[in-house]
Amino acid sequence: MQTVRQIAEEIVAREGGWSDDPDDPGGATNHGVTIGTLRGLGRDIDGNGVVDRADLRRLSRADAVAIFIDHYYRKPGIAGLPEPLRASVFDMQVNAGRQAVRLLQRLLDRMGFACAVDGRIGPRTRAAAAAAMRAAPDHLADAYGIERRNYYYRLGDRRPALRKFARRRDGGKGGWIRRAEAFIAPRYHLDAAEHARRVAAWA
Repeated sequence: MQTVRQIAEEIVAREGGWSDDPDDPGGATNHGVTIGTLRGLGRDIDGNGVVDRADLRRLSRADAVAIFIDHYYRKPGIAGLPEPLRASVFDMQVNAGRQAVRLLQRLLDRMGFACAVDGRIGPRTRAAAAAAMRAAPDHLADAYGIERRNYYYRLGDRRPALRKFARRRDGGKGGWIRRAEAFIAPRYHLDAAEHARRVAAWA
């Protein structure tokens, strides 16, 4: 079993370094940490009294790992979920905030394990996730990963500017889709033709 630090280090590696894509809803990021997150945490790294892009550029990988562990894993209570879910929910929490937990809550509710869809991991969500894991121990993590992949495709359906994150210029799977499938058993990965059919309407 991976430690939370190992998972966080893998997230930082997936996120890469500095990025300032105007189409990215998170804005400028470094090691996956957004400027909004850095400001929210008051991380004035250069000590000039203002948290700005200069501070974000100075952010180290080690600092990013610590931020992810403290604010995207411990604070939301991801440790309270069944172990097979934690890495994927943690990774999506970094990528999409509370949508990660809302997606899980909707899945649990459809499976018959009722919980509020509020993006918070409270007693009911923990109980629902534990019950779902007992009912489908070999499938729940894959089901969540598939839900996550479908979420990214739906974002592309609704917002053309975001399609480049789900589909490469050559038509292949974009970073969002590959990221979701990193947590899905290979037998549930879409092949190239299936992916092409899913995004055909985006032409």
